[in-house]
Amino acid sequence: MTLAWEVTRACPLRCVHCRADAQHHRDTRELSTEEGATLVDEAAAMGTRVFVLTGGDPLARPDIFDLVAHVASTGMYVGFSPSVTGRLRSGALERAVAAGTGTIHLSLDGATPATHDAFRGVEGHFERTWRAIDAVCALGARLQIATTVSRRNITELPAIARLLDGRVASWTLFFLVTTGRAQAADMLTADQEELALHWLASGEFSFTVRTVEAPQYRRVRAQLNLPVAPGVTDGNGFCFVSHVGEVQPSGFLPLTVGNVRDRPLRHWYQDHPVFRALRDPAQRGGKCGRCEFLEICGGSRARAWAATGDPLAADPTCAYEPRGDRSDPVITGRGMQTSTHRSHQSPP
Repeated sequence: MTLAWEVTRACPLRCVHCRADAQHHRDTRELSTEEGATLVDEAAAMGTRVFVLTGGDPLARPDIFDLVAHVASTGMYVGFSPSVTGRLRSGALERAVAAGTGTIHLSLDGATPATHDAFRGVEGHFERTWRAIDAVCALGARLQIATTVSRRNITELPAIARLLDGRVASWTLFFLVTTGRAQAADMLTADQEELALHWLASGEFSFTVRTVEAPQYRRVRAQLNLPVAPGVTDGNGFCFVSHVGEVQPSGFLPLTVGNVRDRPLRHWYQDHPVFRALRDPAQRGGKCGRCEFLEICGGSRARAWAATGDPLAADPTCAYEPRGDRSDPVITGRGMQTSTHRSHQSPP
């Protein structure tokens, strides 16, 4: 179980793909320090293992290190996702680690200054990001790099991987969903996504690779007879709480079911019909519902919702055509064995 709390939407960056549509100033309706502490306790009580503090820029909150410390005190693993802004000055990373942060999450959206700076809307941001990466490495802290994958940077993925080699613990690729400022024109086609996933699955990296809003990665690995690790998906092992307490299946599936100010987190996550439906593979529609890889993939619920308004519909960016026999694949020690031939797709 992983929970992400958007502690604020305040952030001076103007990222073209920003899920939160971040603003320069904090919202007066944000959860208070006390309300945040209650949320942390509720998350721990319901068995959450990973608690992520994200934004906006979490460093816009003066109480952020107290919140980090409170999460750590419960025994949950702390993920901390600051923006690379002027607030990430000397001492901020050290305080985050001292407070109990387990992983620091930074974003790199291009292999060149031109691509990354265009994503972030700030000239010189690529160089600032690398200074932040160097600072985390100097601390010896666990570093996770996130890359939002879109048509703007898909051809640079191999170069980004080379830049990260030997420097990071994990690389998380967020496949763009049209929420917030993200535009449909930047989203990959089904064929482009398939090429990118085959490239990832076929690659050899010095760090862990995971995908967000592309559960098809598990299907691709199974087709290539590679180990398939279980993963969380929107509303199924993952929950998101907004800066004002709204409970949603994920930040990319901003379908609000309630508010932690009204009822405890457990109520919304465990009992609300939307969450229950997202955890029930039998309720998947279209080709997702008849796919033999349904149990390990299930498609991006956020992308289905963004495209159709129905979070249970088929994922429109999946290129795979089901054979219609969900009983055929067999999970083994190395993965899901099928008669599908190994793909020889080229890297993006």
